[in-house]
Amino acid sequence: MSLTIDEILTAGPERLPVVMGILNITPDSFSDGGKFLSPALASDRAMEMIEAGADIIDIGAESTRPGSERVSADDQIARISGVIATVVETGIVVSIDTTLSQVAEYALDAGAAIINDVSAGRDDPVMLPLAGSRNAVIILMHMLGKPKTMQDMPLYNDVVAEVAKFLAERVEEAVSAGVSRNRCVIDPGIGFGKTLEHNLAIIANLDKLAEQTLPIMVGPSRKRFIGELTGETDPENRTAGTIATCLEAFRRGANIFRVHDVKAVKQALIVASRIGS
Repeated sequence: MSLTIDEILTAGPERLPVVMGILNITPDSFSDGGKFLSPALASDRAMEMIEAGADIIDIGAESTRPGSERVSADDQIARISGVIATVVETGIVVSIDTTLSQVAEYALDAGAAIINDVSAGRDDPVMLPLAGSRNAVIILMHMLGKPKTMQDMPLYNDVVAEVAKFLAERVEEAVSAGVSRNRCVIDPGIGFGKTLEHNLAIIANLDKLAEQTLPIMVGPSRKRFIGELTGETDPENRTAGTIATCLEAFRRGANIFRVHDVKAVKQALIVASRIGS
């Protein structure tokens, strides 16, 4: 049975680990770009992840990999238009991965319940008020710079403190715009304007973000830092490293895991959650 949005957001140490399946309807995403561009292929991929145990399907039509170019709202809507209603009809919670309010509004009208905004509402001044007016859940992510340039020598004095401060400020900005605090999710932005050392420091100190008593999402799936640690150059072969990262993040307070390899991560988190119960 699919989780409800309220179950996904349940606060406290008893919070269930939630798996968000990534559905990239893009030609240029770093791991699976071009694989699911047609509505039929994208819908099939969504059904596959739902059968594998996904609790959320996150649909995105713009790559945010390092060096990526922007995609217009009209083009994003055209890419998702033949898919999102089909996924919503399954009863699973649907998230729209976009920084543009026009795309988010289209997705909410189609039945999406979550806005996953990697800019944390900074790219589009209408995004936070939209989330508030529609009572949508919004995921606020930390990113240093923009996707096109974010990996150009990212620098911090204290990456953990700076990320925590940024996220706290964006939550307050969302609340000021009309979003209920209990509809906010925070994401430290693994791989978004961060070196290997930055990513490891954030994962090791997720308990500091947990002090904000909000759901924490992490998205380490198949990312470059795993390849840097393991020597694996093919993102599709980084499943084991993704699982290890998710388990450690879960142990330190994260509870939503945005991944490509839904079945493997779901099984690992079920076992880990039972051991710790």
